[in-house]
Amino acid sequence: MKKYIPVIVTIITVVLVASSFTNEEPISKQDLGRLLFFDPILSGNRTISCASCHKPDFAFADTLPVSLGVKKRKGTRNTPSAMNLSLQSIFFWDGRAKTLEEQALAPIENPLEMNLHLDEALLRLQKSEKYSRWFKTVFNSEPTRANLAEAIAAFERTLETSDSPFDNWKFSDDSLAVSESVKRGFVVFNEKGKCVRCHFGADFTQREFRNIGLFNGRNLKDSGRAVISGKKEDIGKFKTPGLRNVALTAPYMHNGMFKTLKQVIDFYNDPGKIVPNAIDRDTILAKPLGLTKREKKDLEAFLFALTDKSFTTKKMSRSRMNTGVQRK
Repeated sequence: MKKYIPVIVTIITVVLVASSFTNEEPISKQDLGRLLFFDPILSGNRTISCASCHKPDFAFADTLPVSLGVKKRKGTRNTPSAMNLSLQSIFFWDGRAKTLEEQALAPIENPLEMNLHLDEALLRLQKSEKYSRWFKTVFNSEPTRANLAEAIAAFERTLETSDSPFDNWKFSDDSLAVSESVKRGFVVFNEKGKCVRCHFGADFTQREFRNIGLFNGRNLKDSGRAVISGKKEDIGKFKTPGLRNVALTAPYMHNGMFKTLKQVIDFYNDPGKIVPNAIDRDTILAKPLGLTKREKKDLEAFLFALTDKSFTTKKMSRSRMNTGVQRK
């Protein structure tokens, strides 16, 4: 019986969250998308929703190395955050989706995730009195593939954050917003750590693919971008994720192999020590960085300072689920 308790708790949580929204009448695409995001109606056995793997309290990421889909089927890659995607132009670790709308529908049909054919998903929504009414209110149409994707993507675009201690320090000129350790860590990030070579811009990602040394063809066999592009030079390359709220999104990397930011920093400091037989690791990481203990701690402090303040208040997930976190 004990082994079923986590599943039962998950189902009850999803149902309670979804039911808490059913008395609302959505008046916008974002509202409708939020309802759909938390509703298990879009999974084959009606037990999980998008929010089952994109957990609000963890920056809409998961806490497992790889998520569990319907019937506890284990996925193949770590679930990334669904926040701060508005500026993105590639989605999924291998970049197989080019729009947020395309990304929004893929997990529904994936047999390891929600395992529901889109035609069946649309039929369910069309037969639902509330969803049929809501889609007509918002789109003046029955549920279709296009407006289902549009609604979910519209909600995801509300999940933007830019009110972190780092933002307050750098962009609001509040010198007391962060510690001296954070300030030193920012220097390490930009200089000795070479992090800024791949993580820069508003969301700290250059929106490209990199091979950081987590492919060796043996125990690390996920060839990443090459599955989509078919190019040999793309073997082992994965999308560079953004870093906002990164302290909340453990475990890390496409396979969730690192449990903490400290482990991530240790890896980047000397990737050859962790994965000595990596194939075609990026030249940026050709040599150890040589970070000291203090530099590592300062860099970690900087990464923690990228956490939006909404996650440190007691309003927590319910307010974010109801309104989304708006970019200020």
